[in-house]
Amino acid sequence: MTKKPAKSSAKSAAKSAAKSAPAAAKAGPSPKAGRDDALAAALADFSVDSPELSPVIARRAYGSGGYPYVDRPKRKTYEKELRALQIELLKLQEWVKGTRERVAIVFEGRDAAGKGGTIHRFIQHLNPRSVRVVALTKPNDTEAGQWYFQRYVAHMPSKGEIVIFDRSWYNRAVVEPVMGFCTPGETAHFLEQVPTFEKMLVDDGIRLFKVWLDIGREMQLKRLHDRHQDPLKRWKLSPVDLAAPARWDAISAARDAMITATHAPAPWTIVLSNDKMRARLGVIRQILAQIPYEGRDDRLIGIPDPAIVLDGRAFLGRQRA
Repeated sequence: MTKKPAKSSAKSAAKSAAKSAPAAAKAGPSPKAGRDDALAAALADFSVDSPELSPVIARRAYGSGGYPYVDRPKRKTYEKELRALQIELLKLQEWVKGTRERVAIVFEGRDAAGKGGTIHRFIQHLNPRSVRVVALTKPNDTEAGQWYFQRYVAHMPSKGEIVIFDRSWYNRAVVEPVMGFCTPGETAHFLEQVPTFEKMLVDDGIRLFKVWLDIGREMQLKRLHDRHQDPLKRWKLSPVDLAAPARWDAISAARDAMITATHAPAPWTIVLSNDKMRARLGVIRQILAQIPYEGRDDRLIGIPDPAIVLDGRAFLGRQRA
């Protein structure tokens, strides 16, 4: 007899969300209540091990989390715009090398929000001699005994260099406290220190940019399920990824506290990333628009889409509305 595969820890996340779903009105279920009940049931049954994703989750994924678009952009249009922006990135890199500037870009976001894919498109055609991606693993015993920021300082850009942090010191603000890897006191101390630490970087001449990629709950579940079902992408999943849906609300609260405490001196840019193509273009435009490199084509770069590219404080205001 074949055993039914055990459901992942993501199922407990769905059950938690299901408990908070609104109940149908006693006078008879409204259409909205019916939709909420269907979603609650789909969340309760969610498992990355299921061969098929619930059609309710699949249908709601693209517009989840208040994503403002309904239709996906055409791939040919996206690829044309991406190529043009990547040429601008090459201009930026040449300017950074020629002027001996230093650029550091921090990428943070929810699990499965598309950080890796966005970073890949950013550096895809850049000269690898003067751009680096830093993705640090869990600190070893020596690093764990040092000043928390110390191992990140060692990877800051040298003159003429661009460094991209694929996750960063902000692990201490979101992942570590939510997953129980640090104490509340350690997180509070970190949030107090960050503005001073980043002011030191900025005052020393580093151009520091911070990007948070955000996605809706159903989109996160869809992407986690898709990764688990694809043998070529399953390696991307970690225990932390699978635990993230169960801690959705805690991660949201930690994210908001992080933005509130650390929006200055280096402001946060929040990019709504349910659509990977729009998110990638939005991130690249945002970075290019903020650096006065020689030969910058402002007409080509345009304005980052205000519907999905938000200042940190504007994002918080939207969350509270």
